[in-house]
Amino acid sequence: MKVVVWAAASGSARDWADLAGLLRRLAEDTSASSVLVFLLPPGERVLRLSMLYGTSWTVISPWARIHVEESVPAAEATRERRLVWVGDPETMALHYPRLALMVPEHTVASSPMITEDTVRGTVCVLWPPSHPPELSPRETAAIEAFCQGSGQLLEDAVRSGRPLVPAERPLTVDPDRARAPVPADAIAAHDFAARLPGALSLDLDGRITFAGDPAAGLLGVPATELTAGRPWERVPWLAGSAFEERFRAAVIGGRPVRFTAERTSGTRVCFELFPGASGVSVHMAPLPHPPPAAEPRPLSPAEDTEVRPYHQLMHLAAALTETVRVKDVAETLANQLLPSFGAAGLILMAASEGRLHVVGQRGYSTAFLSIFDGHSLSSDNPPAKALTGHTPLFFSSFAEFKRTYRDAVQYGTRNAWAFLPLVIRGRPVGILVLSFDHTRDFPSAERHLMVSMAGLVAQALDRACLHEAKDNLARTLQTGLLPQRLPSVPGLTATARYLPARHGMDVGGDFYDLIRCGTTSATAVIGDVQGHNVRAAAVMGQLRTAVHTHAVAGMGPDDLLARTNQVMCDFDPGLFASCLCVQFDLARRRVLLATAGHLPPLLRRPDGRTEALAFPPGPLLGIVPEADYPCVEMPLAADTTLALYTDGLVEVPGIDIDDAVADLAGRFARAPDDDLEALTDRLLGDASCEARVDDIAVLLVHFTG
Repeated sequence: MKVVVWAAASGSARDWADLAGLLRRLAEDTSASSVLVFLLPPGERVLRLSMLYGTSWTVISPWARIHVEESVPAAEATRERRLVWVGDPETMALHYPRLALMVPEHTVASSPMITEDTVRGTVCVLWPPSHPPELSPRETAAIEAFCQGSGQLLEDAVRSGRPLVPAERPLTVDPDRARAPVPADAIAAHDFAARLPGALSLDLDGRITFAGDPAAGLLGVPATELTAGRPWERVPWLAGSAFEERFRAAVIGGRPVRFTAERTSGTRVCFELFPGASGVSVHMAPLPHPPPAAEPRPLSPAEDTEVRPYHQLMHLAAALTETVRVKDVAETLANQLLPSFGAAGLILMAASEGRLHVVGQRGYSTAFLSIFDGHSLSSDNPPAKALTGHTPLFFSSFAEFKRTYRDAVQYGTRNAWAFLPLVIRGRPVGILVLSFDHTRDFPSAERHLMVSMAGLVAQALDRACLHEAKDNLARTLQTGLLPQRLPSVPGLTATARYLPARHGMDVGGDFYDLIRCGTTSATAVIGDVQGHNVRAAAVMGQLRTAVHTHAVAGMGPDDLLARTNQVMCDFDPGLFASCLCVQFDLARRRVLLATAGHLPPLLRRPDGRTEALAFPPGPLLGIVPEADYPCVEMPLAADTTLALYTDGLVEVPGIDIDDAVADLAGRFARAPDDDLEALTDRLLGDASCEARVDDIAVLLVHFTG
């Protein structure tokens, strides 16, 4: 087995070798075409491609980093801590459209590597689409064995103080040969290939490792000029063909691929690609001439560039459609562009109020970037010049950079730069800067590709900035409508938490309040106005004001809800609201409760027993003007805690609401202590995840006695 270890990877070399051995055994036991291992460094939310088998960095580099919230099987397996199986193209297209768009047909199983309730990484096993629609017991067992063994290995490495931290490029594991070829075998294999009409051997990066004379004749390029190059780079008439995409399909899909291409002379050549774990064998054969037709237009020779234009543009476009915030755009760009162009650093700057501000970066220190953050667009520096002039700037070396800008500063070993203006219809949005550790010529094809990508980035950055501006406005509005702090009430301690929705305007109608009504009484309320928009927030503000006014006037929960309902009906906002009112009578050690269609509060007793309080509800506010709201009374013992919450905490598609409330009560009961912040965290659980679609309000009140 051959393992290529990059120096930047950290951890024990023995541990890396053991992990590679587990991977090779998994590939053999499952007959997989490719296996990818992603590690999740402690404290991070990004899976990093760390080891691969049966495919190459060139092919898989766009997936070098995957955020755990992305819509791909590896991320889903990590989030949900389960094996994810995608066994047919229809399922792939339906549930993972970005992956289906960018990766040829294949089947994949993704499973997390978990030890002691901690996800250390995820493995992805790929097969051709001819794989049966279900995993076999042998395959499932092999994946489980790998996850168990590798998970324990990673856990032991963490405990030893030498965790496995991947390098920027993953380790490549080659398969073991059944036996090492002897010289006679090598000569026979060479003679066999040389006798074929046309034979090429490619490594997993697409580079030619063998080209026989018949193959060179068919391609029209001497064999000596083919070796170590890629066919679509060394053969001019293959530059406009689908060779590269077919090669990717063969490597990732793990199945033979057949296609034809036409030479400028009119000769058609059939290509057959046969992939394996160590490379791709190519067989070529000329085809009969087609019927007479118009002369084909000669294709321009391709320039020598590492970038795959169509694939990279499509992949970047698909990835950027999933970004919402500026940090998401920056992270996506760093994950996609650095490996694709071989760049060492990236800076993303946004234009605002005539200045450029750094909003994302990879490969730089904060201290270095602070020098340039906030510079005026009228400054005489490359970012400002590129953006105001709407013209990209390329510098092939630091010497060239220094000749153009005398004040140019070199960061580390950086020796080439691309300054790409981000412009939408003449309006400056920002600047994208790529830097490289070595001199770079930036051929015209690569420049055109970078400029095309800059157009996609400009739209994504502008959309993200607009979203964040709206989000900031919504949060400011929400902060102004909710209590800035809860009052101090002798005998009671309280804490509250509000989590906005992750979609839309991030502003909703959930509200809470704790109102001191006298020296020995207080009223806790929580409610939810229909909708998630500014209108709902405005109604919520009016509703909270009415509740507060009636509570201070000394009304009981039943009268308070009845009067508030009348006020809301008089406003006639076209919306309705739920509301729960709990009045604490500290002198008599009792509580009075009434509800307008709101979820039941949770009562945690001193001995830890917890229940959802059930009592007769009244109708929602804003529907029936003369509605009544039954009031119930309960004794209040010392060290009792009440939890009030809104439906965003318990409503989950496909789960009965009563079961969700019961599960919430169970988490409340199992909380280790009476610290209100810890209790709140236990109630919220995973509610802070990016996928949340409803806002959440929680109010906990503890009676100290």
